Amino acid sequence: MMQASNSRTLLKTLPGLVISAFFLWYTFFPHPAIWRLPTSQGISFAQILALRLAHPAWLIGVLVFTAASYTLRCVRWSVMMRPTGAKFPVCARVLMTSLAANNILPLRIGDIMRVFTYAGDLGTSPSVILSTVILEKLLDIFFLVLLFTTTMGSVATPKLHLIAYISLAISAVGLLTLLVGARALQPAVTAFFARHAANAKLAKIGHWITLALDALARLGIASSLLLLLQTAVVWACEGFIYVSALNLLGIPTDRIAPWLAVSLANLSYLIPSSPGALGPFELAIKTSLIPHGAPAAQAALFGLALHAWLLVSVTGAGGIIFLLHRFKVHNHKPLLTEIETLPTELP
Repeated sequence: MMQASNSRTLLKTLPGLVISAFFLWYTFFPHPAIWRLPTSQGISFAQILALRLAHPAWLIGVLVFTAASYTLRCVRWSVMMRPTGAKFPVCARVLMTSLAANNILPLRIGDIMRVFTYAGDLGTSPSVILSTVILEKLLDIFFLVLLFTTTMGSVATPKLHLIAYISLAISAVGLLTLLVGARALQPAVTAFFARHAANAKLAKIGHWITLALDALARLGIASSLLLLLQTAVVWACEGFIYVSALNLLGIPTDRIAPWLAVSLANLSYLIPSSPGALGPFELAIKTSLIPHGAPAAQAALFGLALHAWLLVSVTGAGGIIFLLHRFKVHNHKPLLTEIETLPTELP
């Protein structure tokens, strides 16, 4: 049974690995023009060795803004979870563990673990946690698309401009519905599922949705506005990681480049690929920086170096927190065994 499950997981992750391999090849190796994409001379080993810490003082900025960005993410999620009574230390542990798992395990296992594995630790139901995860993603996508639409300039084609504005409108409507309209939707949703109570599956779905809407409605207007402000600060800190890293390595760009890069690089996580978005992230950084003055080789290597830092720092912090907690509660059950027992649907 275990071997069959592992085989299915491999088949599901193989396309993502192939996609990542293509993006890495396109970013770092010489190739002819593909469709409408330009040619590339690739990156030599000498160019890799030429990468230097041009202004070491900026390392402080990278460290401080990385810590601030992920600390504020934990604070933001604890605000979302406040109606359930979950405390900040538990929320921070669960969130950092899930982010670490997303970076090293396929199929966004970290988010699935956050919803199912840690529901008991958080003292609430998986459907309530799922509603906060959806809200978290909507907040992030809204601000990233907003940042992209204000910085894309000539990088985007007219068609991409249209897609960006449509995405911004959809994410804004979804966000407003969850933040402001949850309470107003509750009576209509409850009445609809009450009329179909005889259908067991619909009744179960109605139970999940009712719990989720109730959790979001209890946030209130003040907490909703706080979430919007916190998300803006989170992405400001993330942007200053890029600003600090560009100055650290002495890569010449204008002031727009790091903000375009942070939006496009993080939106690249939406592309199905390997854990950690290896490949799409690097190409997004390279695509963002070149039109704003960065040499192609430096732009690509910057993307790789920054991605390595984010993966190592976040995965390392989350992994340490995860291991310390397991040691504290004397949990010796292998992680892969726990993942195998995750349910396939909300209970």
